[in-house]
Amino acid sequence: MSPPTWTLRFLYIGTADFDRDLAYYRDILAARLVWHFEHFGARVAAFSLGEGPLLLIADHRTAPSCMPVFQVENLAAAARALKSRGWKAQGRRFEIPNGPCYRFDDPSGNPYAIFEDQRPNALTTDH
Repeated sequence: MSPPTWTLRFLYIGTADFDRDLAYYRDILAARLVWHFEHFGARVAAFSLGEGPLLLIADHRTAPSCMPVFQVENLAAAARALKSRGWKAQGRRFEIPNGPCYRFDDPSGNPYAIFEDQRPNALTTDH
């Protein structure tokens, strides 16, 4: 069995006070605001601190929390391969702005997600 070729794209971070945390990442850390949106009752902002995944602060995730979100080449194929080894998704497949996604937990309860980047520019113009 070869190891997966997933790419860590996002760290999905919960916030207890969205406006305070937005200002912290932008003004204190001087992170580059990549995009910011309010849709479907959720406020989410993406920041870049340099190399590596974007930091997504989200008011619909509890704080403190951090969920790594990995991009896979083909979500259906990745899910089939994982299921054949005993993997279980948390709930059904859902959509994020970039494409279809599954959430899952490791045996200790740490959250993760995998997605297929079908819409790579979904949020590039929304600031």
